[in-house]
Amino acid sequence: MNRTMKCWQLAAFGLENLHLTDVLVPEPGPGEVLVRVEAVSLNYRDRLVIQGELLPGPPAMPFVPASDMAGKVVSTGSGVSRVREGDRVVANFWTPWIEGEPPPDMTRHGLSLGGPLPGVLSEYIILHEDVLVHSPASLSAPEASTLPIAALTAWFALVETGRLHAGQSVLVQGTGGVAIFGLQLAKALGAQVIVTSRSAEKLARARDLGADAIIDTGANPAWAVKALELTEGRGVDHILELIGGDNLRQSASALASGGRIAQIGFLDGADITLPVLPLMLRRAVIQGITVGHRTSLENMIRAIDHHRIKPVIDTTYAFDNALAAFDHLGRGPFGKVVITLPGD
Repeated sequence: MNRTMKCWQLAAFGLENLHLTDVLVPEPGPGEVLVRVEAVSLNYRDRLVIQGELLPGPPAMPFVPASDMAGKVVSTGSGVSRVREGDRVVANFWTPWIEGEPPPDMTRHGLSLGGPLPGVLSEYIILHEDVLVHSPASLSAPEASTLPIAALTAWFALVETGRLHAGQSVLVQGTGGVAIFGLQLAKALGAQVIVTSRSAEKLARARDLGADAIIDTGANPAWAVKALELTEGRGVDHILELIGGDNLRQSASALASGGRIAQIGFLDGADITLPVLPLMLRRAVIQGITVGHRTSLENMIRAIDHHRIKPVIDTTYAFDNALAAFDHLGRGPFGKVVITLPGD
């Protein structure tokens, strides 16, 4: 293995300050693992971190961005027992959250990969063994790289907290990574799925993936009315709220009695607005979702292998073309944008 490697480093906030750099390959210490990164998938939060719009303060610069990767174990430090050389792995986003309730200091100290902790857009990375999870046997590295944030967010919302079961209805907003995984997971578990989008072309693709119904929000800006029509007035059991802002009003109006809104995204702003009466009359639950824990990631990976779910990758970019991948992310992909790294 070469003594140096390439990584993308941020010298200061702003995509114009992200540069490909040569650095030394790190050595794993006790409990640590050296992973050769094979693929990195991008998330909306990665762009926010780079632009300085998410974290309360700047991380230590120069900073390596991006949170999601799949790779192969190259070497291990002393005491490592969860993985061994040659294992295919992904990494859990919230590094100390293993199961159950999150540690009380987790969000306060920002213990998440890709901001403020160093990210994964690098040929090699060092991670503690407790962060790592074995990749699904049924997926390639680019496919597996899409799981730790987007897929786990949808899974944690629908399954771990929502207790989704066959016969229920799910509405997902848009056709980004979380939404498409929400569609795929819900269908695999026997739910009826409605997809909303302003793009007729993307709605047609969602139909091809198994969506039972679609709502063109350009033609139907009051989309909650259409959702109630599609459910014969009953409303929707689970809504993945990915827009935020005033859109939450419609989500509350579209709910079934006892329904759940998983508040995930904030494309229309970090402040949300909703009417009280629909929430009360429907005995609704609003659950804030911030990805999930390692045990949930392991549960989801078993389900993905069992149901043979294939992540939807919009476009794959070469490692040295990462800036184009971030530009594509800003345009709104159908599914995921992935960066692949050269092999040995």
